[in-house]
Amino acid sequence: MKKVIWLLVVVVAAGAGYYFYQSYREAERNGNAHLVSGNGRLEATEVSIATKLAGRIETIMVNEGDFVTEGQKLALMQTNVLEAQLEQAKAQRRQAVTAEASAKAMVEVRVSELEAAKAGVLQKESTLDGARKRYERSKRLSQADAASKQQYEDDETSFLAAKAELAAAQAGVKQAEAAISAAKAEADGAAASIQAADADIARIQADIDDSLLVAPREGRIQYRIAQPGEVLSSGGRVLNLVDLTDVYMTFFLPEEVAGKVPIGAEVRLVLDAVPDIPIPAEVSYVASVAQFTPKTVETQVERQKLMFRVKARIDPALLKKYVEMVKTGIPGVAWVKLDSEAKWPAFLELKRLP
Repeated sequence: MKKVIWLLVVVVAAGAGYYFYQSYREAERNGNAHLVSGNGRLEATEVSIATKLAGRIETIMVNEGDFVTEGQKLALMQTNVLEAQLEQAKAQRRQAVTAEASAKAMVEVRVSELEAAKAGVLQKESTLDGARKRYERSKRLSQADAASKQQYEDDETSFLAAKAELAAAQAGVKQAEAAISAAKAEADGAAASIQAADADIARIQADIDDSLLVAPREGRIQYRIAQPGEVLSSGGRVLNLVDLTDVYMTFFLPEEVAGKVPIGAEVRLVLDAVPDIPIPAEVSYVASVAQFTPKTVETQVERQKLMFRVKARIDPALLKKYVEMVKTGIPGVAWVKLDSEAKWPAFLELKRLP
């Protein structure tokens, strides 16, 4: 099969080379050596309208041949599963908001507990200070035999008890601070859950929005590739859109003239369907690499020539004016003027379009 396709390419290439050779010689004989030409067909930019996600087509809002504008609704994919996921994400967000509010309230409670613990520390410090003074006084009096041993022991016990109570109160402060940190961490976790839920909601909503297929540009619906009810995989094509304001003709020129053709050079397209009405265009692309070498032409010199692909684009403003008359696939001839100062021959002069 590949060999057959290759042979067809060779035959087409040979035909293009031979046609150019004949037309170029004829142009020389007619005094139009500043012109070169090549066969081609009108082509237009095509866009595949495809699904972003796998799913079932619910409805298609356009038919083949319809003209559409940019942003127009074309088709809708089923979104019931996505809408259920959206509701679930919203419920998770509400749950996270409640958890955050509860955690923040708990932080306030823990802060109050910390303040109470700090106040308790101050109280225990005051009690310890009084117990220390009594103990030290009883100790001196006991050493001087001015106080009973029992009183000394009681004051010592009170001092040690007050010291222990202060340590416990200080530990309570640290525990309250740890509880505050835990409550804040819980609040931060709830806030992060809200952000995650928001991200899920945004993602699912984007998928729902993308389930409505709209026209990326104005043009004509060329094919309905799928039908309502069909299940498509991700990237499955639904419609084929052709942009009739981006129409061009691709043709081939040999190396001896391709290098002389600048971008923007004037072109006249003569279509087989309307041979008496040349259509203005300009060169928008010249290949930098040869596309093929003709294999079968009249002379050895011609067989050595390389053919370069050239594209002539029609003015979008002109196309938009006659958009309903534009048809792609129509064969014709592209005439390129190599000398910008030269005049077009009579058969290529522009005429008033209908």
